[in-house]
Amino acid sequence: MITLKNVTLRRSAKVLLDGASVTLNPGEKVGLVGRNGAGKSSLFALLNGNLHEDAGEYYIPTQWRMGQVAQDMPETDQSATEFVVEGDTVLNAARQEVAASEATDDYDRMAHAYMALHDAGEHDAASRAQALILGLGFKTSELERPVNSFSGGWRMRLQLARALMCPSDLLLLDEPTNHLDLDALVWLEAWLKKYEGTMVVISHDREFLDAVTTVTLHIDGSKLVRYGGNYSKFEDLRAEQIELQQNAFSKQQDKIAHLQKFIARFKAKASKAKQAQSRVKALDRMEKIAPLLSEADFTFEFKEPANLPNPMLSMQGVSFGYPPPEDAPAGTGPTVIVQNVSRSVLAGQRIGILGANGQGKSTLVKTVARDLKALGGEVTEGKGLNIGYFAQQELDVLRPADTPLEHMIRLVKELTALGKIAGQATREQDLRSFLGTFNFSGDMVKQAVGSMSGGEKARLVLCMIVWQRPNLLLLDEPTNHLDLATREALSMALNEFEGTVMLVSHDRALLRAVCDEFWMVSRGGVAPFDGDLDDYQKYLLDEAKRQRELAKEEAKAEADKAKGAAKAGVNKVATEQKVSPNAVSTEQVRKWKKELQATEARIQVLNAEGADMESKLASNPHPAEIAEAGKRLKMVNAELKALEDQWLELSTQLEGAPQI
Repeated sequence: MITLKNVTLRRSAKVLLDGASVTLNPGEKVGLVGRNGAGKSSLFALLNGNLHEDAGEYYIPTQWRMGQVAQDMPETDQSATEFVVEGDTVLNAARQEVAASEATDDYDRMAHAYMALHDAGEHDAASRAQALILGLGFKTSELERPVNSFSGGWRMRLQLARALMCPSDLLLLDEPTNHLDLDALVWLEAWLKKYEGTMVVISHDREFLDAVTTVTLHIDGSKLVRYGGNYSKFEDLRAEQIELQQNAFSKQQDKIAHLQKFIARFKAKASKAKQAQSRVKALDRMEKIAPLLSEADFTFEFKEPANLPNPMLSMQGVSFGYPPPEDAPAGTGPTVIVQNVSRSVLAGQRIGILGANGQGKSTLVKTVARDLKALGGEVTEGKGLNIGYFAQQELDVLRPADTPLEHMIRLVKELTALGKIAGQATREQDLRSFLGTFNFSGDMVKQAVGSMSGGEKARLVLCMIVWQRPNLLLLDEPTNHLDLATREALSMALNEFEGTVMLVSHDRALLRAVCDEFWMVSRGGVAPFDGDLDDYQKYLLDEAKRQRELAKEEAKAEADKAKGAAKAGVNKVATEQKVSPNAVSTEQVRKWKKELQATEARIQVLNAEGADMESKLASNPHPAEIAEAGKRLKMVNAELKALEDQWLELSTQLEGAPQI
């Protein structure tokens, strides 16, 4: 188990934990929550050994293996599959031992190394890695793409897959959902529910925390407070505590007022002076119970739109996608993602846009936002349409060297030049005041945006959108960098917004709270989705299963092709090795013996694996497991046949070779 006893933890001069104590038991799934800056990431740094306690005692079992998501952006030309496979530290160690043993003539060591490699899962490492990659939203065509060919968000998904690939007793996940679509998030929840080790996760997605955690650890007032239950249970218990604390505070204030009244009345009277003095001491000794302030200390609202055209826009036979690249060969056509869409967006609608990864949700939103041109059909906008667009990569378009105030001043100039100022106050002091309503006050208005956190940047983008008084909000994953309190504030603001909302989000709590209808982007089209989000999650799981079956079929075809090539290679080697005994050198004989020993070791490994597969098939497993085990058994038997042929050829050569 993990134990913290009276732990003090500092970052520079700031005390994050002060005499904090808690115990986490093996196998528990823990959600770590607390306000921004409370010390969640610092506690993670203590758990993974990057920080040490300043006082108190901290214990974690030394034999525990730890898995966590690396925060650096990977720069490598390795394939996605191999990059994720390397996350398996046990397999890497076994591979290194095989390589070291093959460099010696120690055949016993070589045999043990091959057995260890089998136990580490070498035979199915690639398929395990690819299951993780596909689950996190990649396409089968991307499995062998170089890591550095992906964008930043997708590389971080690969880092997550690499962490999940690592065998671990303790899994630390810091905001694992930030770069995920809803379909990948649903898959991740299912995977984490099956994880057998201890898990500690930081997340601002309440439904994700509810799904995967059974314990909530709250950093509050530099202490660690443990609650049994998921995030919703924690909220209930926390609300009860706040009420009890407020009641205790009120009662204490009544008692203090009574004591102060007694002191004021009698302290001047000699006969009562001693009693009054005792009351003063009682006041000094009394523990002051501070009123507990709500954590949701940030709220905002969208201004009333200047007008509300109805419909906001109309689409007739529209196709969405991307034009051909500038360097594409002549005659290359555009890439069509979604086509033949005929729908209208009405004033006051709250539309949630659903769809599995890669189906075209963001493409649809970008086209409505005018970032992309429609590839066909007609988009008719209502008179006075004013779009507020929060793109997935919106934070990237902020200028790191500029301040929030400079961003607002530039926005005013751009909209003034376009004649789109709708009565907003534009003086510098007005802009400062407006920034203050989004918690950019004092020196923060002149702080470089590049030095701000992701949450602060997201608040600035929201601030700029709200100032424009849009009547149509297009929000593509707006919560990626927002904490729970700010997400709640956004939800409340959207519910009060009088215009139209089109929302893409993996935050199901936000979708449930804001949207009253859903559009499904799927298989090249857009249609209403009549179910709720629970129905949609079931659809995603079914779709993921369909994709896995397709991937298995493709893998089988590739495996059959590889087996044919391998067999041809073995036959070629066998032919080349048929030489006269007199022409065989001592070094060649040693080489054959080494190859024979390695072949025998590999045959032993495959025989054991084949027995495992046959045993699994005999135990009446799930149909999906039957398909996987049957596929693997075929591959094992094919490799065994090739190795047995190789063994026979090597044995024949050694029988006719000089003895050494």
